[in-house]
Amino acid sequence: MLVQKPPMGWNSWNTFGENISEKLLMETADAIVSTGLKDCGYEYVVIDDCWSLRERDKNGRLAADPEKFPHGIEYLSDYIHSKGLKFGMYSCAGTKTCAGYPSSFDHEFVDAQTFADFGVDFLKYDFCYKPSYVSGPLLYHRMGIALKATGRDILFSACNWGSDNVWQWIRSTGAHMYRSTGDINDSLNSFRDIAMSQLPMLGYSAPGCFNDTDMLICGMYGKGNVAFGGCNDEEYKMHFALWCMMASPLMIGCDVRNMTKETLELLTNKELIKLNQDAEARPPFPVGGNISNELVLFRHLENNEYALAAFNFNDAACRRCVELYDIGISNHTGYGLELNEIFTNENLMVRENFFVSLKPHTCKVYKAKVVKL
Repeated sequence: MLVQKPPMGWNSWNTFGENISEKLLMETADAIVSTGLKDCGYEYVVIDDCWSLRERDKNGRLAADPEKFPHGIEYLSDYIHSKGLKFGMYSCAGTKTCAGYPSSFDHEFVDAQTFADFGVDFLKYDFCYKPSYVSGPLLYHRMGIALKATGRDILFSACNWGSDNVWQWIRSTGAHMYRSTGDINDSLNSFRDIAMSQLPMLGYSAPGCFNDTDMLICGMYGKGNVAFGGCNDEEYKMHFALWCMMASPLMIGCDVRNMTKETLELLTNKELIKLNQDAEARPPFPVGGNISNELVLFRHLENNEYALAAFNFNDAACRRCVELYDIGISNHTGYGLELNEIFTNENLMVRENFFVSLKPHTCKVYKAKVVKL
């Protein structure tokens, strides 16, 4: 199976939009290696929209913009591969890409072969300008088959924004990850709303095909193509911890050439990445009642371990009671939880219930073991 764990990498869209180039992608590949991101598992370097000319070439193939990529895509692909990384590109199921460039509608097989010839390892496949009479699921089946026909292993990242109840059928198309939300922007409200919207659908995500809750905004600080006020470091911690708890693909969206110390430490947090990359890839479930702007998640992990995370999206502090009964541990069993908080290394032994105190826009993430008390 091509994808056993949520894919990890970097995508150009969130920060750079159409302002992409060979130089940018090569420098980004260098930075992913030199900063230690590659060693933590980030392996895909993905060009998003706006990479091609506005028209196909005389052979009907997509062609790179020579001003942005003067040595051609294969040259860039070879460079990224030389760094021990994998190379990704972008197309769309409609008649144009979202930015109005040539797209793959009714060109699926020739485009898939073009990508394979480029040495592509990852294809993000968007959903703009789809003719209304055409079945969306059929278009993803077409590209899934076309990619396999090339004979090259290419991760198929379906990006239809949750249309047509995508979580119910996308696995059958051969896709390896799928967007089930609208686009993220650089704000707490955006990543909160995305996370909350996905809780009922996370059970569809599993090895082979992962629910993609969109690219990371960590470290953008209100700059870039999806800037919307920005977040502070505590809010980025919430965002990254949520994506790790939900086993979402981790596709960095900031400029990795100029990360702050805090951003790099967060994106390379080995305990959170270990949580995201857990081999069992089980979804979390909400604990306790539905309290506005508060969220507690519990997740089964491999090796008889668990994770427990509490998030406070409120503008005021909160003190959340976590009832172990709601997790499945009744008081009369004599069992409780041994907890270790990932960010602070705080240790707790709890039975029946305990309180989590959270400042505004903060979270706590615990590694957990069920123990006899």
